[in-house]
Amino acid sequence: MKFSDFVIPVFIAVVVIYGVYKKIDVFEVFCEGAKKGLETSVAILPALLGLVVCVGMLSESGFLDWVTGVISPITTALGFPEECVSLAVLKPVSGSGSTAMLNEILTKNHPDSFPGRVASVIAGATETTFYTIAVYFGSANLRGSKRIILCSLLADVVGFIFATVTVNMFL
Repeated sequence: MKFSDFVIPVFIAVVVIYGVYKKIDVFEVFCEGAKKGLETSVAILPALLGLVVCVGMLSESGFLDWVTGVISPITTALGFPEECVSLAVLKPVSGSGSTAMLNEILTKNHPDSFPGRVASVIAGATETTFYTIAVYFGSANLRGSKRIILCSLLADVVGFIFATVTVNMFL
C-alpha cells in the first residue's frame, strides 16, 4: 500500500473530526454544499449543452479541418510542427477532442519527437478556453464575454508559440 492510497480517506476523517470538535453538524453542511453544487450544475447546463452542440457541428461540418488546412502552411513556415496545428485549433474548443488529438499525435510520432513534445506541452500548458468561459460565465450569470474570449484566445496562441520555443530551447 502506498501513502497516496490514504490521503483522501485521512483528509475526510480529519475534516469530520474537526467539525465534530467545533460542534458543527458536518452532515448538514455537507448536504448544503451538495445542494449548492447541484444548483450550479443546473445553472451551467444550457451553456455546456450549447458548447457541446457547437463543437459537434464544427467537427462534423469539416470546418476545423478547413481551418487547419488554411493555417498549416503559415505555422509550418514559423517552425510550429504541422502535426500539432489541428491540436492547437481544437484545444480551445474541446478538451476531450484535444486529448484524442494528442493521443493521435503521440501514436503517429514518438512521444520524444519534436511534435510529440510540443503537443504534450500544449496539452499541459493551455486551456480549454470556451469550456472554461461557458462554465464560469454560466454559473455566475455573466454576459459580455467578448473581451475575455479575445484575451483568452490570445493567451492560447502565446501558449502555442511558447510551447514550440520551450521545446526548442530545452529539449
